[in-house]
Amino acid sequence: MHIAVAGNIGSGKTTLARLLAKHYGWKPHFEDADDNPYLNDFYEDMQRWSFNLQIYFLNSRFGHIVDIRRKGDTVIQDRTIYEDAHIFAPNLHIMGLMSTRDFNNYLNLFNLMNSLIQPPDLLIYLRGSVPTLVSQIQKRGREYEKNIRLDYLQRLNERYEAWIESYSLGKMLIVEVDNMNFADRPEDLRHVINKIDALIHGLF
Repeated sequence: MHIAVAGNIGSGKTTLARLLAKHYGWKPHFEDADDNPYLNDFYEDMQRWSFNLQIYFLNSRFGHIVDIRRKGDTVIQDRTIYEDAHIFAPNLHIMGLMSTRDFNNYLNLFNLMNSLIQPPDLLIYLRGSVPTLVSQIQKRGREYEKNIRLDYLQRLNERYEAWIESYSLGKMLIVEVDNMNFADRPEDLRHVINKIDALIHGLF
């Protein structure tokens, strides 16, 4: 079974995925942010590196999905291939940070890959306001994230909401994270686990 955690930068995807993997005994698949060869350059010069970064993510996530389905384990994945195509890449295009030529090239590649994969059995969407995202981003102190702009996060949030509103590929759980602390408040984690239990009961 494939469970995926989706959400904006700083919404708590990695933390929740790690805790759920431990609770259920699922195999976690994390985004390799520290090993990404483009992230630092991207945040320094988004226009120059946007296409390279999005192609890197697309290739990486496609490989993860193929690996997940081939091995047949129950896996929880930090971020989905759909977020790149429906949120990050179009946002860069609209902001003038990715050319129309590059964006169309990217979309054609995504559409091809998408025709070859299955969606997750359960999508968990973490919804957070910009102040919450900023607080979480500052707390983890990643050097390459220091230059993220508030308007960039807000645009991403708007695109996430539009995508989630139209999502119809499978079961979905929306978690409001503004007043949640999965790592330090066991009751918050238990609240999410109870909802997941109710949803996945019919998936096994």
